Amino acid sequence: VQLVESGGGLVQTGGSLRLSCAASGFPFDDYAIGWFRQYPGKEFEGVASFSNRDGATMYAESVKGRFTVSRDKAENTIYLQMNRLIPEDTAPYYCGRVKYSPTGWDYFGPWEYDSWSQGTEVIVSS
Repeated sequence: VQLVESGGGLVQTGGSLRLSCAASGFPFDDYAIGWFRQYPGKEFEGVASFSNRDGATMYAESVKGRFTVSRDKAENTIYLQMNRLIPEDTAPYYCGRVKYSPTGWDYFGPWEYDSWSQGTEVIVSS
């Protein structure tokens, strides 16, 4: 199982970045992919999620209207397009996978996820 992330960097307030999460080694359609970030000394915070089965997306209130999650099915890759970035978006970002369950799951509960990317740093300067 591999989730390889890329695309972080330094950007000014109002700028954009696109993160990529390339998945391999497991049946992609059996999982949803979530994006999280972690402020220093804090727990993982859910940012967005993408359901590979039906294309459903979910967003944290803090990023709605600014971030968009999408998929390239042929490449088994999930993207997080981040627009109108603000300094509060500064954090390391991670993607993770959660297996579909008939009883559902907490999209933004990191305890639901069983595999994670290596993380990438996003820095937004003011």
